[in-house]
Amino acid sequence: MKLTLPEADKQVLERWIKSRAISIKQKQRAQIILMTASGQSTSDIIGNLQVSNPTINLWRRRYLEAGLEGLAKGKTRAPGIPRLASDKIQEILTLTLTGKPVAATHWSCRTLAKQVGVSRMSVNRIWQEHKLKPHRVKGFKVSTDPLFAEKLRDVIGLYLQPPEKAIVFSVDEKSQIQALDRTQPGLPMKPGKAGTMTHDYKRHGTTTLFAALNVHEGTVIGECLPKHRNDEFLKFLKVIDKRTDKTLAVHLIVDNYATHKHPSLSSNRSR
Repeated sequence: MKLTLPEADKQVLERWIKSRAISIKQKQRAQIILMTASGQSTSDIIGNLQVSNPTINLWRRRYLEAGLEGLAKGKTRAPGIPRLASDKIQEILTLTLTGKPVAATHWSCRTLAKQVGVSRMSVNRIWQEHKLKPHRVKGFKVSTDPLFAEKLRDVIGLYLQPPEKAIVFSVDEKSQIQALDRTQPGLPMKPGKAGTMTHDYKRHGTTTLFAALNVHEGTVIGECLPKHRNDEFLKFLKVIDKRTDKTLAVHLIVDNYATHKHPSLSSNRSR
């Protein structure tokens, strides 16, 4: 493409390239016009400036249409989608926070967008701006135990500041553990080959794991028993008693479970 460049425009474009106050994009436009006017081919300009052919043709055309002003300002883009009115945004927020759709547990972007007459992307954008996630619900349960505060202080005190000449255990159980065994022995893992096991298995009933964590040392006393009753829990307490120093007082932190409250436990306390 042949381009005749007046001397005055050439001097202005050269000043743009040297100036620190001119943006990189505007300097690139100036280089495109100067290189075109000097007779360089489009392929040479693409290789030197690392721009596309449509970009070169665009700014050549802009210069021919509007001169230097066209290179300096470019052409503004068409306005985007107008922002939603404030009352419409408030309607979306009110429905999200206080209402629910018919025959559904919570709003989705599509159901709420259909309800208020906007796009689902608008609803999604408003939810993101206000950090709203209707699909997420966190569970909670406030204790009704009138002695909850006292018990809480006791438990936290045992964890943070255990008494002297005492040992603190955090005790829990895992019931209904399936005791399974594969029908055939598998092969061990080898370099380049994974270990193998049969897809089917034999059931050997269930077992219950009782475990006590020594809070100070991080060690665990564990025992598997066939059932989950107060008798088995009492047996496990006797195991703890046998494995701990008799000169230390034993404190157990257990959950609020009927097995832990059976009268037989209070009548069999050894320490």
